[in-house]
This record gives sequence, structure tokens and C-alpha cells, in this order.
Amino acid sequence: MSTHLVRDWMSKPVIIIDPDSTVSHALTLMRRRRIHSLLVEDLSLGEPLYGIITTTDIRDKIVAINSDPALTNVGKIMTAPVEFAEPDWSLRRCSRIMQKSNFHHMPVCDENRAPIGMISATDIFIAVEERGWVEDE
Repeated sequence: MSTHLVRDWMSKPVIIIDPDSTVSHALTLMRRRRIHSLLVEDLSLGEPLYGIITTTDIRDKIVAINSDPALTNVGKIMTAPVEFAEPDWSLRRCSRIMQKSNFHHMPVCDENRAPIGMISATDIFIAVEERGWVEDE
């Protein structure tokens, strides 16, 4: 049976970093875990606020402008606010939202809005390659 839900293809657990962490620390986390994005969680105002940092952010906002990743905090280059996907979304729905917003990564949250995973364009690509495609909506 072919399944095309976000929950079946997302990476888990979602890796979270603090906005005050350096971009160098983010680079190390991504390299060691072989991932291309981190969820940024800011708890400074009590209620969590979320952003995302990706390898594209690092390429465009650090490397391209010759900025020092050891002297730059994640919060300065993250994209925020972030949109969350839901685990029961179809990959097609998720793909359409990612395309419309020009995202390549989306964190996934549960019914309580707690982060539980990350879905990427690569995950969708792998799902299509491994399982084929079905009309689902």
C-alpha cells in the first residue's frame, strides 16, 4: 500500500536550536546529523516562537557575504515566523504550500502545536521515487 502522508516521510525527531547559538554551532549540528535545516525555538517571551535555519540561509547570508559564522547568531539569519505542516497532510498538500511559499523545509507539529518532525522537498522527492505517485486530492 502506498502512503503519501507527511507523517510517513518526515524526519524525526526535529532538531531544535536556540536563536542565541552561533551559526558555527548550527553548521556542526547539521553536518553531524546529516540534515539541512534546524528549527529555531525562542523561549525568551515565555510562549515559544519558531523560526528555521537552512543550509541555503547559511550559503546566502554567511558564505556569500563573507560573514564569520562563529560571530553570527542563528537568530540573525533565520527565517521567521515559520509555517508548520501537519502529520496527516497529504504530500501533495504539503508540496503545494511549500511551492507557494518557496520553502524547501517545513517543521511538522502535532495537535498541540508541538514540533515533532521536519519534512523537506527531498523527502517528497524520495517518496515519489520509492513509492510512485497517486492522485490523492
